[in-house]
Amino acid sequence: MNVFQFYGLGRGGVLGDVDYDVVFDAFTFFSHSAMGMLWTASREKGEPAETAEAHVQAAYAYADATFGAIPVDVLKKFSAAVHKVASSVAPGHHALLDGYKQFDVPANPVHSAYLGAILMRELRGCVHIDAVREVGLTPAEAAYLQDPTVFKMHGYSDEDVPTVTPELEAKKAQAEQITSAAVAAYFDVLSDEERQAIRDGALAMQEAVKNPVPVSQ
Repeated sequence: MNVFQFYGLGRGGVLGDVDYDVVFDAFTFFSHSAMGMLWTASREKGEPAETAEAHVQAAYAYADATFGAIPVDVLKKFSAAVHKVASSVAPGHHALLDGYKQFDVPANPVHSAYLGAILMRELRGCVHIDAVREVGLTPAEAAYLQDPTVFKMHGYSDEDVPTVTPELEAKKAQAEQITSAAVAAYFDVLSDEERQAIRDGALAMQEAVKNPVPVSQ
């Protein structure tokens, strides 16, 4: 499968060998045409759970190739804090977050930190889906207002471009505010020191993406 199919079946595969509608709902911001390639066509080439495992292992390989300059202590503190947040989220509503929480937390601090980053990404994504629905935006509207380039990457065409109005932009801004407030509430389980550890780790990883250094073996 190509890189896009590996992404689709790898990320969606954490849900198991589920029907198309389950994955389409979990991804939300992709068009049906895109999900046909990302999930339906990919399932003809691989098994979801096995591909999900391979996808996570690929993430660890990326982390090994990127985060070698970050002090191990920074990664350990970041990892402990984000996994504490993830563990506090009740199961049953955030499908992709629940799927990734099935993976054991690695002993390797580089891998553990990057899995934690994936969990935080999925947490915010799931919360944002709820917020977009709450304010009455369609997935296509939300995707376009986020970034027209990403809108195209998510499989939408020029015919799907919404008419951008001040009302629509206000709804998007409201959805972002709701998302940020909801995610912040999940961080209530943390101390100020743990919140600082997340900030320090996230900024260090962001910088490392710009200037990757392999982990010494």
